[in-house]
Amino acid sequence: MTVPPLTPGEFALACGLFGLLIGSFLNVVIHRLPTMMEREWMSQCAELRGELAPEFPRLSLIGPGSRCPACGHAISAWENIPLISYALLRGRCRGCRCRIPLRYPVVEALTGALSALVAWRFGLSWQAAGGLVFVWALIALAFIDLDTQLLPDSITQPLLWLGLILNMSHIYTDLKSAVTGALAGYLSLWTVYWVFKLATKKEGMGYGDFKLLAAIGAWLGWTLLPFTILASSMVGAVVGIAMILFGGHERSKPIPFGPYLSAAGAAALLWGDAVTRTYFRVL
Repeated sequence: MTVPPLTPGEFALACGLFGLLIGSFLNVVIHRLPTMMEREWMSQCAELRGELAPEFPRLSLIGPGSRCPACGHAISAWENIPLISYALLRGRCRGCRCRIPLRYPVVEALTGALSALVAWRFGLSWQAAGGLVFVWALIALAFIDLDTQLLPDSITQPLLWLGLILNMSHIYTDLKSAVTGALAGYLSLWTVYWVFKLATKKEGMGYGDFKLLAAIGAWLGWTLLPFTILASSMVGAVVGIAMILFGGHERSKPIPFGPYLSAAGAAALLWGDAVTRTYFRVL
């Protein structure tokens, strides 16, 4: 008995549901990875000073189990069901009734929606498999940057190399375009950084932004970098101005650029080719 192939809608639905589960894991990554990095830096600093490294409770991306940060209540399996648990608990911890941040279901829903979009866009293919990994990494990077203004090398660098490896088989573009995209992505923001620093004596962005754009270039090729840079800059400018005018954001306080690069990278994956072709056809 042969199993009929999935229709595009069924495949998108399956990937969307699986994306909800990945979104739950991404919440763990977003919360724990910066803490793990901070502990590693503290240990390295102690070693350089010739001191004993500080001892920390065990922490990794897979253990220990999740707990409420307010009361220490251990999160059970049914309390970890994406979106459903949040709704059933009415957004509060079952132990102490402390409010659960809205960001948790937002990350789950966003991951599920983008996973379904990638599956619908590419169908059952290697492009879809790679695209899922790509958008999951971008979501994690965006929210980590929002929280800490960090873009961890442990995500950006493997993402860059994976893009180059996939494009050895022309999954999204040819290898020459991918290598050129990685170089151009890094050097473009590196140049902006130094021009801004020499002109103002201030740092306008971090090196993590260079690496993230290099990774996007490695995945999608140099031809989609203009779309990515323009889209991220426009959205970043609009949001930044709105935050200053209406949100009370201080002008001197930096605004992370990683979320806008991540959003533009996901948009470039899904619609960049179509938008670019339309633009040149209109011209």
